[in-house]
Amino acid sequence: MIGVSSMAVWLLVCVGVVAGACIGFLGGLLGIGGGMIAIPAFGLVLGMTQQMAQGTALILVVPTVLTSLRKYNQQVPVDRGLAAAGAVSTVAFTFVGARLALGIDPVTLRRSFAIYLGLIACIYVWQTLRALPVPAQPRFVLRRPQVFGLGVMTGILSGFFGVGGAIMAVPIMTGLFGLRQASAQSLALTMVIPGAIVGLITYTLAGQADWIVGIVLAASSMTCVARGVRMAYRLPERTLRLAFAALMFCTVPLLLVG
Repeated sequence: MIGVSSMAVWLLVCVGVVAGACIGFLGGLLGIGGGMIAIPAFGLVLGMTQQMAQGTALILVVPTVLTSLRKYNQQVPVDRGLAAAGAVSTVAFTFVGARLALGIDPVTLRRSFAIYLGLIACIYVWQTLRALPVPAQPRFVLRRPQVFGLGVMTGILSGFFGVGGAIMAVPIMTGLFGLRQASAQSLALTMVIPGAIVGLITYTLAGQADWIVGIVLAASSMTCVARGVRMAYRLPERTLRLAFAALMFCTVPLLLVG
């Protein structure tokens, strides 16, 4: 007969597998949305501090984002020049954001993350309810200098909050430069990958990453990323934007409660 402790371990593993699959699907559907759910969940369920939750989430985010980007690129190839410009600046500034986060009170950091996500969600709702059609050509041409600037912002925010820096870049690319939601998410992913790796190294060296939890969730998340990406390209533009905003609105109270 299986002991209570053994049953508890198996139950925890099963819950982890299911949770990882859901996070992988959301990561594929919404770019990096899965990591936003993981951070408050780590705090509420596992009792992690905000810094530990952010560092552990990066273990999950890195392989999920790599897979998502590959799938997005199969649908619509990413401009490599723009991607390189964003990646370079993101790497340079992620370390700065991560070091700042490691020196802040965990509760303050968690609440700051909640406010940040709430503001971005409001921007998404505002953009969507304006019901403006996506133009055939961008309002402004998105060139390397602009993407470099977005990468600076993405790097600082990604390092500071663990994940989520590119969330700010997406509405800028859709609202100002007229990119479609899926295309903006794809380009944002190219900025996330190098910065996420730098952030993960920084959090790990500071002892703020649980690799066992992260690897278990990452392994299960990889099974559902492709399904999320396929759905992202099938959904109407308006629906995808509202889904992105809804995820952020759901995450905010979880962060405030934890």
